[in-house]
Amino acid sequence: MTLQEILSPRLGQALRPNVWDAVALVLVIGAMVLIVYGGEQTALPLSALDVDPVTLDPAHLPAYALRTTMRMLLAIVCSIIFTFIYAALAAKSRRAEMVLIPLLDILQSVPILGFLTFTVVFFLNLFPGQVFGAELACVFAIFTSQAWNMTFSMYQSMRNVPKDLEEASQSFHLNGWQRFWRLDVPFAMPGLIWNTMMSMSGGWFFVVASEAITVGNTTVTLPGIGSYVALAIKQQNLAAIGYALLAMFLVILAYDQLLFRPVVAWADKFRFEQTASASAPASWMLDLFRRTRALRVLTYPFAALNKAISNLHIGLPGRFKTATRRGRQPSRIVDAVWLAIVIACTGDAAWRIYRYLSATLGPSDLFSAVGYGFITLARVIVLIALATLIWVPVGVWIGLRPKLAERIQPLAQFLAAFPANLAFPVFVVMIVRYGLNTNVWLSPLMILGTQWYILFNVIAGASAFPTDLREAAGSFHLKGWRWWIKVILPGIFPYYITGAITASGGSWNAAIVAEVASWGDTHLTATGLGAYIATATEAGDFPRVVLGIAIMCVLVTLFNRLFWRPLYAFAERRLRLG
Repeated sequence: MTLQEILSPRLGQALRPNVWDAVALVLVIGAMVLIVYGGEQTALPLSALDVDPVTLDPAHLPAYALRTTMRMLLAIVCSIIFTFIYAALAAKSRRAEMVLIPLLDILQSVPILGFLTFTVVFFLNLFPGQVFGAELACVFAIFTSQAWNMTFSMYQSMRNVPKDLEEASQSFHLNGWQRFWRLDVPFAMPGLIWNTMMSMSGGWFFVVASEAITVGNTTVTLPGIGSYVALAIKQQNLAAIGYALLAMFLVILAYDQLLFRPVVAWADKFRFEQTASASAPASWMLDLFRRTRALRVLTYPFAALNKAISNLHIGLPGRFKTATRRGRQPSRIVDAVWLAIVIACTGDAAWRIYRYLSATLGPSDLFSAVGYGFITLARVIVLIALATLIWVPVGVWIGLRPKLAERIQPLAQFLAAFPANLAFPVFVVMIVRYGLNTNVWLSPLMILGTQWYILFNVIAGASAFPTDLREAAGSFHLKGWRWWIKVILPGIFPYYITGAITASGGSWNAAIVAEVASWGDTHLTATGLGAYIATATEAGDFPRVVLGIAIMCVLVTLFNRLFWRPLYAFAERRLRLG
């Protein structure tokens, strides 16, 4: 019997579809049909938005949910690509890090309205008279609410790769490209996945501002759940808000089951530990595709392509760090020149901003904006402290229990996605009815955008905590406060710092929404930089928008540099695994 006669029946059996192939095929085709339908809507002329405006009819919610979800998924794909490139450059190149990390601090502090102010007109002019231009503006706005915490997470992971894994990669003679795909990306995967889930939820938080865009005289309302919520708030329709919440929950549950839970279960193999965990996360969707025959065979070419790409012999960016080993004096000279270029570019940008602002604003405007900034900064500090006290213990409790994390995962995503706008009716009615101070009682709205960055990163850190270290702590009978101080807090501290840094930016962004609340004709405003920028944006006052954003960027950057970065360096120096 020849080899071909032996292999042919086995090959035919492997290619023969089973019932799981049929189920998976229905899901794949259904997803493709929805994507094509959603894509066709972006090719319509811009006038179609006026012909078929957004209505509060619940029958339209499935189509609105589809378009919103597609925008968010496209933004998350762009965020992943941005994260891989930006985080790798910042982690691998010391000189690039000098520019990219402060720049990332600035970018995460720029409110979404700040991006919309300057990008809506650009994208509309890029595709004049087409819905596609407005869609790109919306996707870009959602991207700015998703990308920064993912980038910080991957940067933190790449800077904290255990030394024994680095030595192993050197012993296998992996070049920079191979090390990135075989070591850096797998090690960063657990934290990156949880931050990706947080980013999807963060996109929901600002979806109202990104779909119902009003900048000066330019108004664009794209069909979606965000614009549906904005119209419901304007018309004080509580039933419509209830329908929107139900639609959001169903969509979040769907992409949690179909996308994130399979990814979490698949990425469990990348955990850094010497002993197997007691219970691994599971996913019915991943199990379904693993049981297929024909569809799995169809994925083999993609797996081969992925393996070929990850094995390419590309020297960069692995050589970035070798430039600092050749000699100290040349490195110092190059560093001095590089620093001088950075300072010159920063000074030139600051001078241009000063010339632009000084033409219409005076010193009194500057002092008032700085005062508003310190008021908002005080709110941010208080809320981060409260979120830390509440969510660090909860995150550790969830992260150390994979089965519990599976059940809580969709609920946590839904709560993180809850837009502050939907809480406006409760807060506005309560403040007006009881005559409460808006400066105090509008502040809790900011915590909706603050707490989840800390919770999701702490869950990621606790989930990635090695099982062998937990067993060692049990062998030494470490319990109570000693266990918290000696074992788990040092283990999750790098993840917490990442969450706290992004929570700071999330709080500043939430201030734009939280310090200005409205319900129908009732408008409440708290004193702060968020209200200052929101009011200037609505009025089309670009100089004050620029001033508010500049003050916000300076305050966030200084706070990160003086407080969070020293803690980050301590975690990297003293709390690395291995």
